[in-house]
Amino acid sequence: MRRPRFADLTLGTALVLVAAGVAAAQTNSAMLSVLEKAVACAPPPSFDGPPPRSLHILGSQDTNQRALLGPGDMLVIDGGTESGVQLGQQFFVRRVNSFGEARGARAAGTTTAGWISIVAVNDSTAIATVDHACGPLLEMDFLLPFVAPVLPAGADRNETPGQPDFMALGRIVEMGGGERVATATGDFVFIDQGSDQGVLPGARYALYRDVGPKGTPLSSVGEAIVITTGTSMSLTRITRARDVVFAGDYVAPRK
Repeated sequence: MRRPRFADLTLGTALVLVAAGVAAAQTNSAMLSVLEKAVACAPPPSFDGPPPRSLHILGSQDTNQRALLGPGDMLVIDGGTESGVQLGQQFFVRRVNSFGEARGARAAGTTTAGWISIVAVNDSTAIATVDHACGPLLEMDFLLPFVAPVLPAGADRNETPGQPDFMALGRIVEMGGGERVATATGDFVFIDQGSDQGVLPGARYALYRDVGPKGTPLSSVGEAIVITTGTSMSLTRITRARDVVFAGDYVAPRK
C-alpha cells in the first residue's frame, strides 16, 4: 500500500500560523555570523545519540515522496502541541553517524544537518521550514532545541599565549565534520579532553605530530582554540596550520 501523504496537514486545516513568531525566529537565525553558523553546523562534542522520545522529520509536505530534503521544503514533524511543540520554535536537525555503514548501524556521535522553525502546529503534528542547511536533511533525522552558539573571545584569531604544557598532552580523536581524516585552518576537530579534565571554552592548544624515530622532538603543526566542551572531549577550531592536521596528532594546552 502506498504510504499516505500529509494532505490533512495543510496550513488551512486545523493548524495555526503566527507570522510574527516565525519571522522573529528566522531573524534570530539570520543574525548569526559566518563563524557562528559554522559552529552551529559542527557536531556536538559528545558521542551520545538521540535522546529518548525525540521528535523526527517524517518527510516533506509535497505531492511526491522524497527522502532528501532541504531549503524550500515544508517539513512534517512527528509531534505537536501535545509534545510541547510551539509556533516559532527552532530545532537543530541531527542524525546518528554510521560512518559509511548502513543507517542504523553502531554509531559514533551525531551530524548536524541544519536547523528549522515551526510554522504550523496541531495536537500531534507540526510543519517546519528550513532556516539553514548544513547539508542534506533526511527523513527520520531527529530534532533538538536550537541554541545559538556562544563563541569564546578570539575564536577567529590565531594567538599563542603561554607555553605548551607537554605534561598534559592530548590527541585529536576525530575531525569535526564527517568522515574526513585530515583538515586545515578554520576547520573543526575533536580533542580527547573536556570539562572532566578542566578544559573551558577559549582554551588555547598547540598542535604537534610525531614524525621521527623514538626520542625525536615532536614537530609543530599549528594552533587551535576550544569552542565548546563535552565531559570527555571538546570541539576545537584550528586557527593556524603549517600542514594538514590529522586525527591522532597531539595537542598541548598553552598555560
